[in-house]
Amino acid sequence: MKNLKQRLKQGETLNGCWLNLGSSLTAEIVGQAGFDWVLIDLEHGAGSEKDVLFQLQALEHTAAGAIVRVESSESQRIHRVLDMGAEGIMCPKITTPADAQKVVNGLHYPPYGSRGVAKMVRASGFAQNFNQYYQESRETILGVVQIETVDVLNHLDDVAAIDGVDVLFIGPADLSMELGIFGQFDHPRFKEALRETVNAAQKAGKATGILFFNPDDYQTYHDLGIRMIACGADATFVADGARNLARKLNAFRTAYKEA
Repeated sequence: MKNLKQRLKQGETLNGCWLNLGSSLTAEIVGQAGFDWVLIDLEHGAGSEKDVLFQLQALEHTAAGAIVRVESSESQRIHRVLDMGAEGIMCPKITTPADAQKVVNGLHYPPYGSRGVAKMVRASGFAQNFNQYYQESRETILGVVQIETVDVLNHLDDVAAIDGVDVLFIGPADLSMELGIFGQFDHPRFKEALRETVNAAQKAGKATGILFFNPDDYQTYHDLGIRMIACGADATFVADGARNLARKLNAFRTAYKEA
């Protein structure tokens, strides 16, 4: 475990990015790049649960902690990737405190939740370390719920107060879409939603996170009090690198042709 939960509790800012190609190779490359954490995306990414296993194995010996975004709060989706060794779970489209509590129930073993017990899994060293894993998991597994619906804005304090919800993570694309101001991240209503989320999290002693698209916006979100920061994705890195190189080569070709 990379102690993401404890580091956030201590107020540290953690930098991360998305993994949405479903590739163990890009996971390993990104994991070695210097990020504190990465998000394996099962909601919108190209990979499946089977691919998650290989990505977790690739990330194990890097400095990046591995969080998995599941498709829903169904316990089976959460159990499976935790058993594979995920260090945290992100769940999208939370609308009510009951939704958030359902996520927490799936994260933890009884009496703190309803996670099913299986010893012969990767997370517990295939039964070699189950007792230790069981005792430590409540303090090491990171619970992240996404703030990206209009409804949840009416329940921020109650969601943040739930024991086991560690991070309120803003999904800017979905939230701005639901607010009717898609992509307008400077809009007063979007900024208000950010402040409300950060305030609710801080009152409860929790962290706030966000994914943004321009690294130059880092200071803006950090100054708001956001400490779990994500920018970029493996697909973006590949696409940007390929386009930039192709553009340069094509420019050289045109220049030499004209010469």
